[in-house]
Amino acid sequence: MITIRRSDERGHADHGWLNSYHTFSFAGYRDPNHMGFRSLRVMNEDRVAAGQGFGTHAHNDMEIVSYVLDGELEHKDSMGNGEVLRPGEFQRITAGTGITHSEFNPSADNATHFYQIWLLPEHKGIAPSYEQRAFDTAERLNQLQLVASREAKDGSLLIHQDANIYLADLQVGKELRFEISSGRHVWLQVLRGSVETGGHALDTSDAVAISDETELTVKASSDAELMLFDLA
Repeated sequence: MITIRRSDERGHADHGWLNSYHTFSFAGYRDPNHMGFRSLRVMNEDRVAAGQGFGTHAHNDMEIVSYVLDGELEHKDSMGNGEVLRPGEFQRITAGTGITHSEFNPSADNATHFYQIWLLPEHKGIAPSYEQRAFDTAERLNQLQLVASREAKDGSLLIHQDANIYLADLQVGKELRFEISSGRHVWLQVLRGSVETGGHALDTSDAVAISDETELTVKASSDAELMLFDLA
């Protein structure tokens, strides 16, 4: 079964300093038909104005993944971490028993464009932790690059959920094939560009949820950047 989630059907909130699109119900956006997909609970595409950001706030019992497309995002948390997340880098926070953190656009001139993604953890009460890493972009050219997994496989970041997260940069005309194991489900998020899959055309910020299928084939209609979730 293939279900398309179009970018223009998402929830939207424009706070001036923050322009945010919600794939799943979040904050003031409530849609009982879009509460999440498997362990995926939040898929927010955010643009934060120059010099603005999210003040210190609390999280618990959530795996929080951030990926910057343009600009920079400065992170500080109650675990003592203080890092700047740049394009192409991948960040994972395990909120677990509870953390506070802030996220700020340090630029005086340019907006920050990023995805913030939440996954439900396998169980509650995990000790909080943080990881951030830059991965070699050459290793995701026209192929899937594993960036997060439950076992931290192949140098990926550790995530406390039965999920594998991949990135790919697909050149126009190139094709990816992903074998879907029995009982697994796939969420494909188009970060940039356009692709075709299962007879459907997907543009920037569109997504597709896939269940009860054995294979996913994606062909780039233009140069494209993709994030793929392989979920229990």
